[in-house]
Amino acid sequence: MGTLAAQPGAALVIGGGISGLLAARELSAAGHAVTVLEAGGSWGGCIGSHTLAGLTLDSGAESFATRSDAVATLAAELGLAGEIVAPRPGGAWVQLPDGPRELPKTGVLGIPANPWDPEVRRSLGLLGSLRASLDRFLPASVGTSTPVTSVSALVRARMGARVLERMVAPVVGGVHSADPGLLDVDMVAPGLRAGIRDHGSLAAAVSAQRRARAGTSTGSGAASGSAPGRPAKAGSAVAGLAGGMHTLVTALVADLRGRGVVLLPNTAAGSVTRNPSGWQVTTPGQTLAAALLVVAVDGPAAVGLLENAVPAIAGKQPASGPDVKLVTLVVDEAGLDARPRGTGVLVAPGTPGIEAKALTHATGKWDWLDAAAGPGRHVLRLSYGKVDGAGGQQAGPETDGDLLAAALRDAPALLAQAVGPDHVVAWDVVRWRGALPFAAVGHKARVADIRAACTAAGNLAVVGGWVAGNGLAAVVSDTREQARILIS
Repeated sequence: MGTLAAQPGAALVIGGGISGLLAARELSAAGHAVTVLEAGGSWGGCIGSHTLAGLTLDSGAESFATRSDAVATLAAELGLAGEIVAPRPGGAWVQLPDGPRELPKTGVLGIPANPWDPEVRRSLGLLGSLRASLDRFLPASVGTSTPVTSVSALVRARMGARVLERMVAPVVGGVHSADPGLLDVDMVAPGLRAGIRDHGSLAAAVSAQRRARAGTSTGSGAASGSAPGRPAKAGSAVAGLAGGMHTLVTALVADLRGRGVVLLPNTAAGSVTRNPSGWQVTTPGQTLAAALLVVAVDGPAAVGLLENAVPAIAGKQPASGPDVKLVTLVVDEAGLDARPRGTGVLVAPGTPGIEAKALTHATGKWDWLDAAAGPGRHVLRLSYGKVDGAGGQQAGPETDGDLLAAALRDAPALLAQAVGPDHVVAWDVVRWRGALPFAAVGHKARVADIRAACTAAGNLAVVGGWVAGNGLAAVVSDTREQARILIS
């Protein structure tokens, strides 16, 4: 086949998730001829869709954090500014071993900004709030003096076990599908430990981040469903798109086609090599060459593709993310019109009789979906699967039938409302295998080393949730920054 010469303006992107598509857009806007390779048959990665009972629903991410304007800006660039919507007010609940509680107003990973807030006291009890309030008397060095630490270690040291078990663990399990003892706090809550040093306590650091988010979130609080000057309910510091988050991918793909970007689905990258003129990527049918290369796949796959061309990263594959199973139920039950658990329920570890880690009452959360579904019809999303405290995949239902059965046990228990087989109009199971980034303790430093080696190789960028951090806002911001560095 010979050695292919890379065209000076050519760029290749491996991976058609949101980070790959956005990188392609940035490169194309800078004048490069871009080709995107995607091993699967659809675009957008974890931002997907499926149709149930005539409703086109998100099959993965269904909202984005409003801690920055990154996603809102991208949506506006794609003509979707008018489609940004806030969830309904009312907030989320947490299912504790001793019963359900409204999830207190929180800013970061379930950590309270005020341990004496009435909702916090109801979850923690008097002694729990008293222990949490000791945080403000502790030296700022507690939890911040070591190079790395886990979410669990930080919260336990500063606010105690009760905050960790009853507030933080349910949120971390629902968002990151992992035990907080495994996660690097600097990766999943960047700036939090620095905030302790700046403001003197964990509660003050959380409060400062809340104020910063209020100043940068879409609509200055409107997107989070909160009034200016009032704290948002837990679970509401997010926004969505009318029609679903998958409409962002649809608009992005259309934008790329309009720019002349070549999109190749069902085209897996087999190997990556470096030669004096640039990069070569083999696929089952051809070898492609380009001056610039962006690798936008998960961490283990990225290191596997690049380790021969970038020997400094050989053997440094990060841990694979948890396997998450999402069960979606469309049910007819007018009793759910009252939204008995607001926008949904997070489940504390050790809660007896519940296998789900979270339930989202989607029609209770989004007005547009409630209107599309019609009176008495509701969409429920229950998620299963997380990494346990030992770092292994937590056992749970696996087959579609077992997952449906578990969802029909968990939904009525979590919602305090009858939801049985006779209520189900349609259902589906979507599996996300290793797609959720797993930011284990030390992950941030390891990722920084991998990225530095890739940058040193020249004309190469690695992007995606495993390097940016979990969540669409982090991925969008990081991808744009890396694309700018690559282009410069």
